Amino acid sequence: MSGQGSGGNVIAAICNVFFPGLGQLVQGRILAALIFAIIAFGGYALWFLVVPAIIGAIAHLWAIIDAAKFKANE
Repeated sequence: MSGQGSGGNVIAAICNVFFPGLGQLVQGRILAALIFAIIAFGGYALWFLVVPAIIGAIAHLWAIIDAAKFKANE
């Protein structure tokens, strides 16, 4: 990946729109992908408690932004 705004980062951000953490997985960041997926889906699973659902939504948005702004250490 070239850096912020590169085609790879745009694809990773779009992947995150559909499945939280998938964009990080596309970028090769397995631990970040797992953390984002667990927090987002855990929050969505507990939607009836309201606060976890909000936390899940924030994690989902954060995953999208994180994938879009990722810069690889080269």
